[in-house]
Amino acid sequence: MSFTDLDYLEQEFIHFAKENTRSDANQAEQVPTTPGQKKMALELVDLLKSYGLRAHYNPASGFCISKVPGNVDNPKVTPFGIVAHVDTADFSAVNIQPQVHRNYDGQKIVLNEQEQIVLDPAEFPALKQLQGQTLITGSGTTLLGVDDKAGVVGLLGAIKYLVEHPEVKHGDIYIGFGPDEEIGLGGTRFDPNDFPDAEFAYTLDNGQPGELQYETFNASEAKIHIRGTLVHPGNAYGLMVDATKLMTDFLSQLPADQSPEQTKDKEGFYMVVSASSNVDHADVDLIIRDFDWDKFTAREQFIKDLVAKLNQKYGEDRFSLQLDRTYLNIANFVRKLPYVVNLAMDAYKKVGLTPQPKPFRGGTDGNFISEKGIPTPNLFNGGGNYHGRYEYITVEQMDKLAETLVRIAHEHVLQSENGRNETPLPAD
Repeated sequence: MSFTDLDYLEQEFIHFAKENTRSDANQAEQVPTTPGQKKMALELVDLLKSYGLRAHYNPASGFCISKVPGNVDNPKVTPFGIVAHVDTADFSAVNIQPQVHRNYDGQKIVLNEQEQIVLDPAEFPALKQLQGQTLITGSGTTLLGVDDKAGVVGLLGAIKYLVEHPEVKHGDIYIGFGPDEEIGLGGTRFDPNDFPDAEFAYTLDNGQPGELQYETFNASEAKIHIRGTLVHPGNAYGLMVDATKLMTDFLSQLPADQSPEQTKDKEGFYMVVSASSNVDHADVDLIIRDFDWDKFTAREQFIKDLVAKLNQKYGEDRFSLQLDRTYLNIANFVRKLPYVVNLAMDAYKKVGLTPQPKPFRGGTDGNFISEKGIPTPNLFNGGGNYHGRYEYITVEQMDKLAETLVRIAHEHVLQSENGRNETPLPAD
């Protein structure tokens, strides 16, 4: 039995999935970076207004902002926020054609017969758990946009339900539909004044029903510039300094077993994102990730020390380093307010989900919003195979998300009146 109107969820998802809202890091000076995102945000403003809510578009951040007014008169019931992002990842998003597979039988699906692109449970076994549900896929040549249009639509379902069922008690709920999450700009531009008195918030960025992510990486970006000396090779003896050789020396001293493909769970890593060189100069872009703060800062120090050592070896400040913090582990902020996690897990249980706290090997808008004073862990949006041609979602998973969000809102009232679950979160 469904919680919300499944036809509504299906129609809204297909509508928004067809819109090209791919973000573009090369247009970072624009807000949002692509016109499709603004178009969708403005559509969401109009849709929320049609529900009888106030909504507006913030041109400085690119967010559609709204609020579901509370229906309880109790100052203990603090406002909170929910955020989903409208942009999709760096994969083809032109002419997206969602395909609906009703009463999915658990077998392989040919997404594109001409190119023989097949969604096969033998390769993606999580599909077997979705038998009997209404499965939505792409056509095999584009992504579908599950990340995060499933979150957008699940949130819309929850909003619509609360508006239509005033008997469900809840406090003020701020709503944010944001751009450019996939390129790390949405959360940085989020204006906390749009959630003026929110005590906490949640993002809806990937994850299976029941998953909850309140631990993410701490993240830095290191840019290493290497200066060579170019001299005609016929006169190079004792004069030429080949920047490519210096770059090779630097790269060879990075820990070989601490790269993304060799680490998992809460293990950190170094990743060379790009490296280019000629005799005259070389550049290396490196990212640094770790869950543990002490290990993270030790990784940063390792890069600083390596640059200093190579400058001592080659002299004349051949290496220069620019090291910038990108985002911080959400747990740094959430541990100060464990209620935000406990509330979600208690609500999960009441809608029949088994809470599954998991570390998230990445970052979300919640990292940046948390740093701005609103602790923001991540819930789920369902689906699978994010960011590529094999993406999928079921209508039932979006329905479960809507039910979960409504339950969190009501559970917040109950716990605010009868005692919050302030159980400390497990230590690292």
